Amino acid sequence: MKYFSRIGNNEYEVEITDGQVLLNGKPVDVNMVRSGVPELYSVLFGGRSYEMLVSSERYNYTVTLRSEQFQVQVEDERTRRLNQARRLPSLPEGELAVTAPIPGLVVKVLVDTGDAIEDGQPLVILEAMKMENEIRSVRQGIVKSLAVVPGQRVEQNAVLVILE
Repeated sequence: MKYFSRIGNNEYEVEITDGQVLLNGKPVDVNMVRSGVPELYSVLFGGRSYEMLVSSERYNYTVTLRSEQFQVQVEDERTRRLNQARRLPSLPEGELAVTAPIPGLVVKVLVDTGDAIEDGQPLVILEAMKMENEIRSVRQGIVKSLAVVPGQRVEQNAVLVILE
């Protein structure tokens, strides 16, 4: 069976077949057995013996090895395919119009033309039905232009900000 594991920014492909372990397609001499306590393992790797403590929560593991802790995410082939199918399509490059999800009154514009913004950063405060709503960026970019000013009424789907 094939697994994909991520430790920090590094991703590894691990394949286990007939007792052989391949790491990124290369054979690895490793043996691991549970040692008493369910979370404790004895590992033989490269001719050396190590004790490893592993705690898990679904697909996330905390591995403690020689007083160092590693956060490891593991997916099998099936789970990876399902997760990739669930991911939202990426937003297009270039210009992107951020629009009003509901009609309302622009209370405050939080950015200026030329500002560099991050994904999820608030752009505009829109009041609708006596509630203030933060309209946030859906990706990082630079504010190309502002289409509204404070005090302006807008309809649903009206362009508020254009990003590039």
